[in-house]
Amino acid sequence: MPEVNVDINGRKYRMACEEGQEQHLLGLADRFNQHIDQFKGTFGEIGDNRLTVMAGIAVLDELAEAERRITELKQDVANLTQVGEALTHEAEELERKFAKRLNEAARKIEAISSAIDETGAAAGA
Repeated sequence: MPEVNVDINGRKYRMACEEGQEQHLLGLADRFNQHIDQFKGTFGEIGDNRLTVMAGIAVLDELAEAERRITELKQDVANLTQVGEALTHEAEELERKFAKRLNEAARKIEAISSAIDETGAAAGA
């Protein structure tokens, strides 16, 4: 199992990860360290443990917001799917009604055509 050294708040930590995940772990550590640096810039030196806890809570807050947004998006997808299905059914119903009326019109045209043919045949006889 590969190991990488990550730098969090000026300290090096050796961490194991799955094969091929080294860069991902380094990126996560860098992102976490950015939170710590941000808090250091805002609050100054308030202690390593406190900074780490604050950064951890900030990351979890981002995660909670992302999960909330995902839930909203899933609901949006479900609503759009439902609307799409309703429109599909409505279009199918309109198509069925149109086909029925088109068939009725075709029968009437056929009947008129037959009547004209009969009238023309009777006049010619």
